[in-house]
Amino acid sequence: MTGECVWFEGIPFPSMEFPSEHLREVQEDFIIKDEDVLLLTYPQSGMNWLMETVCLIHSKGDPKWIQSVPIWERSPWVEAFSGYNLLKDKEGPRFITSHLFVQLFPRSFFKSKAKVIYLIRNPRDVLVSGYFFWRIAKFVKRPQSLEQYFEWFVEGNVVFGSWFNHTWGWMSMRNKENFLILSYEEMKWDTRSTVEKICQFLGKKLEPEELNSVLKNSSFQAMKENSMSNYSLLKGQYFEENGQLLRKGVTGDWRNYFTVAQAETFDKLFQEKMADLPQDLFLWKQ
Repeated sequence: MTGECVWFEGIPFPSMEFPSEHLREVQEDFIIKDEDVLLLTYPQSGMNWLMETVCLIHSKGDPKWIQSVPIWERSPWVEAFSGYNLLKDKEGPRFITSHLFVQLFPRSFFKSKAKVIYLIRNPRDVLVSGYFFWRIAKFVKRPQSLEQYFEWFVEGNVVFGSWFNHTWGWMSMRNKENFLILSYEEMKWDTRSTVEKICQFLGKKLEPEELNSVLKNSSFQAMKENSMSNYSLLKGQYFEENGQLLRKGVTGDWRNYFTVAQAETFDKLFQEKMADLPQDLFLWKQ
């Protein structure tokens, strides 16, 4: 991948919203507060679902907030110029979203007690979802085929960098008490238990009817129909008008797209790159 990107410490970022001098300021000067909640993923790993869920937990299932304020204003992206400006003067506890690598994250975080939720997803599904997402984005070099994007992805030559390096870096934090690892797959297979786990981690208690409302209003269909959450407000500016931003919201979709050779190549690479991490961290089935 070459072209429309900004390189910062060896990682390519979209050219819009991510000037290198801004990324440096985020890293060196942004202050993470102890009461902040940080939502972290690699792109196309379920971030919007996580954001919606946490916002609904915060409002005790009341959907008014998520139906009236765009999702990127409720939990702004710290590395994006516009998100940073929303966050830097915001009072009180903040929800902060990021795709940054651990080594690029605000340094103040590592001396804070801020709580982190890191959501991982089967990288095969991440790859396929990323291919369709970046195909409709106006702010990156678009892949011409899934075959091309597969090569970019396995080489780590995609915007926001290598999935393997991103995941490896953040997994180094896994034993800290303020760090919660979730997987997209467990959220799909047992959403209720995962929401309860998030509540426990954040110190929030929901009544049964409040929990049911969180589950209802954070469902894929509810998000797809909510203009504050489905990114339709950004169509024409950042995305193609006819683009589908919330596409399927399923697990295992990669099986519909990978060739046998691609699956074998990916399996070998995964085993090489992630061999030193506990395999029970990766809950998806091959």
